[in-house]
Amino acid sequence: MGGDHGPKVTLPACRQFLDAHADAQLILVGLPEAFAGFSHPRAQIVTASEVVTMDDPLEIALRKKKDSSMRVTVQQVKDGAAQAAVSAGNTGALMAISRYILKTLDGIERPAIAGQIPNATGGATTVLDLGANVDCTAEHLLQFAVMGAALVSVLKGEEQPSVGLLNIGEEVIKGNEVIKKAGELLRSAAKNGDLNFYGNVEGNDIFKGHVDIVVCDGFVGNVALKTSEGLATMFGTFLKAEFSKNIFTKLAAIAAYSVLNAFKNRFDHRRYNGAALLGLRGLVFKSHGSADTMAFGNALNRAYDAARNNLLDRVQVRIAHAAPLLAAEAVQ
Repeated sequence: MGGDHGPKVTLPACRQFLDAHADAQLILVGLPEAFAGFSHPRAQIVTASEVVTMDDPLEIALRKKKDSSMRVTVQQVKDGAAQAAVSAGNTGALMAISRYILKTLDGIERPAIAGQIPNATGGATTVLDLGANVDCTAEHLLQFAVMGAALVSVLKGEEQPSVGLLNIGEEVIKGNEVIKKAGELLRSAAKNGDLNFYGNVEGNDIFKGHVDIVVCDGFVGNVALKTSEGLATMFGTFLKAEFSKNIFTKLAAIAAYSVLNAFKNRFDHRRYNGAALLGLRGLVFKSHGSADTMAFGNALNRAYDAARNNLLDRVQVRIAHAAPLLAAEAVQ
């Protein structure tokens, strides 16, 4: 029911997902009228009487709308009926409801939103946090790094993905006190074998793809995400504009079209839609609210891959391995 487009995007995406994955099943949650004309042998429909809107305050979403499609969806994971939940709805509400129903894993104080930003290598850099936690301690950043490493090990099949700490410079002495302390913790984690810590990275390194994972607080991460989305939109607008000018620019644009289009596709955010809410006792994925059918389908694919590859277990194993360091810092 969520996002800018609702069932007219989510239902076609669900059908395409089921057709592509013969071993998958979906539980579709929403208002009864949303499912008119929809059926699939591997789709179960569960109705809800309420919907969390994009403008609903957290108090309304969490305390008042107890039969919302969002809450019923997360409850499916809590009850074991589903292995993962996917929503394109209100991000703050989804995080609050998920945290309330599923609770956080032992050793994790705050869940984080981990998403992928396309980079110049043709792949994507995983960045967290993307907006769940505006103010973070150094210990939170360490927890994010541990969880992010588990996520990327599933997405890329790399047991020791590289982790970078976002800073204003690569030097150890750069940054505020929180970042400096986070750097110390990450270096200690690397010595203990908990992480493959690359070191400090700058904002442009996200797009260069120098590391697999970039760790930052939610304020900075959300700004980076929205900036990258804005650049992709601007480039698409530029391509259209060049094709609409005089005959000379049209000819030049046509000659360069294949290269420009390949560049545009490489940085197409729809390919990487679906951010993981890490640190919970269940798998929850957030689709972009403006997602089209292709993008929402990719969010479903991410949840499917995470469930199939036991992401939750991998996160727990990594947290358990890093537990002595996490516990020591918590005491301090």
